[in-house]
Amino acid sequence: MSANALPDWRVLLRGARQREGRSPGARWLQLASVGTDGTPRVRTLVFRGWADAVRLDLLSDGRSSKAEELAAQPAVELCWLLPKAGSQFRLRGHLERLDGADLLAARERHWLQLSPAGRALWGWPAPGQALDPAAAFPSELADGTPLPPHFLLLRVHVEQVELLELTGTPHRRQRWREATGWRCEALNT
Repeated sequence: MSANALPDWRVLLRGARQREGRSPGARWLQLASVGTDGTPRVRTLVFRGWADAVRLDLLSDGRSSKAEELAAQPAVELCWLLPKAGSQFRLRGHLERLDGADLLAARERHWLQLSPAGRALWGWPAPGQALDPAAAFPSELADGTPLPPHFLLLRVHVEQVELLELTGTPHRRQRWREATGWRCEALNT
């Protein structure tokens, strides 16, 4: 695979997402990780784009327990179910640690791409804390609102992908691994 070429699984994922049309669910994926107590955690996040051929970006609130858990155990798996396409993609990899100017530039780019309503979540009280009925939950944060320190960019380096095609009988399952140059392997379902 050349440096500019996309792995085959990326092409298939793009096609499956396109078949979902304008459905908001086409951008939702589940992040599976390990809690600091060793128990599993699953959360739904919004896909925010590709940093390159095998690195994808997600956003979170750095005040959430997710931030501490991922710092302790950066291995993750993403499950992306695209029902209209009849496809389930499982992307396994690890959270990359970004720092310095690269991290700040990427965070600022994502912050500016959000709508005022999309930015509002970072103006809410810290997630997982006791609800304060008097706390403010803004519906928008205007353009020009400074980047909050708890605006967390999660960049996942994908190392393995499995595609389960749920149409037809039997279902079809394939795997690609970075370690094998993204060669496709057919698997039993």
